[in-house]
This record gives sequence, structure tokens and C-alpha cells, in this order.
Amino acid sequence: MSKASKDALLSEFCSITGASPKDAKRYLDKHQRRLDAAIDAYYQEGGSKTTVASTSKLNALFEKYKDPTGDEISIDGTIQLCQDLKVDPENVVLLAVAYELKSPRVGEWNKKGWVEGWSRLGCDTVDEMKDTLTRLRAKLGSDSTYFHKVYDHTFGFARTEGQRSLAIDTALAFWDLLLPTGLTGGALKHDLTGEDVDMDGEESSGWTNEHTQWWFQFLAEKGGKGVSKDTWMMLFDFIRSIDSQFLTHDAEAAWPSAIDDFVFWARSVGKVPTPEAT
Repeated sequence: MSKASKDALLSEFCSITGASPKDAKRYLDKHQRRLDAAIDAYYQEGGSKTTVASTSKLNALFEKYKDPTGDEISIDGTIQLCQDLKVDPENVVLLAVAYELKSPRVGEWNKKGWVEGWSRLGCDTVDEMKDTLTRLRAKLGSDSTYFHKVYDHTFGFARTEGQRSLAIDTALAFWDLLLPTGLTGGALKHDLTGEDVDMDGEESSGWTNEHTQWWFQFLAEKGGKGVSKDTWMMLFDFIRSIDSQFLTHDAEAAWPSAIDDFVFWARSVGKVPTPEAT
């Protein structure tokens, strides 16, 4: 079996069971890479034979990447880490890692978050971390609850220290990473709960990548100093709840003014019909 096939099996085992890569490898090796048999054995044993990540190994890795003149891993160490993990520093999965390791800012990792985060994920080697990135990437795209947690963490993570809002170009860059991931994987799929408008066909769908581009265009034309935390947080709910034609938008609801203004703009430039025209 090729390494790629083994990695795919490992990732699938982790995705299905939530087990650590170390435990997944142990069960797959024991059952000659037969996925069904390995999963059955894992559940029959209650997942009880878990392997604890080595704190000493994680400490050693932290020291490897840590800034030699400081107490944290900084930009240079992050670049080296990404090279070792064979992941682009701008890959969206690193936002999930930042959430898991409680990274305070872009390119910064403290020792407590590093050790506790990787320990929770069951990793203490670079190879195990690589496998975990595959699992986190899939979870980020498909799990709405997990996506929401990573999305919320990203605001503080991306914000310049001491600032209350995100610079518009910074917000756009992170939205450009996160939103396509959630839309493609299903984490941002249209939530029809509480829908009270009778719509069929195309009109019954929700936010798409095209709507994301409208949002970017609106913000570029609107200008302004930045994106508030309220706008950042509430956009997630708006994307999940709004229909593709914005027919369900309630101007009296407690949406941030930027979102209300966006709906008005989309109607005024003919992106979507006005309610009177439907």
C-alpha cells in the first residue's frame, strides 16, 4: 500500500472516530489496514486505549521553533513549522490550528497553548501533526459548530493588538480564506430553521460564493476604517440564515448596520430584487 493510501486511511479513521492519529495508526496496523475492522475494534474497546502525547517531545519541538531571543514561537519559527508540515502559511487549516492552540495573534504561539493544544489533538511528532491537519481541514469545512468556533477566534487572532476592529483589507483576506471553505464543505449551508417564505428552485438556496464577492464589492465601495466585532460575528449568522434573494431579510431585526446597508446596496444595484418587485 502506498504512503498516500495509508495517509488517506489514517485520515478517514480519525474523521469517523475522532481518535488521535497515534491511536488510528495503532488500530490500523493491528488490523492490517482494514478500516472497518479497525473501527469496530476501536469502538468495541470504547476508545479506552488512548495514547497520551509526550509533553517532553512537545517541549522539544517548541524549543526547536521558538524565537531564540524570546519565549514564544514567532514569524520565523512559524515559517519553519509550515515548511516541516508541508503546508502553505496561508492555508486555511492554520486558522483551525490557531484555534486549537489558542494562538493570540498571527505567527505567534506560546508554550502553554502549544503543549496543551497538541496534547488534546494527540500529537507529539511532526508526522502526526501533518495527519491532524488533514482531519482539521475536513472538519473545518463540514462541521458548522466547529467552523463557528474557528471563525470567532479568527477575529481576535487577526486583529492588531490594541485595536477594536479589523482593517477592511485584513477582514477581506480572512473572509476569503474562511467563507469558500465553509460554503464548499457545507459548514455554511443555508439553515432553513424558522424559514417563513415559500420559495422554490434557485430562490430557495442560500448564500453562495457569488454573494461573497458582492459583500467584498460593497465593502470596497463603502470604505470606512474597519470591520467591527459585531459585524464579523453576525455575518456568520446572516450567511447561514439568508436566502439567495435576500427576501427573508428583516430590517427591524438586530443586524449590524453594515449588513442592513449591504442588503439595501444589493437591491439598489440590481443584484437582488426589491421586495415590492417579487
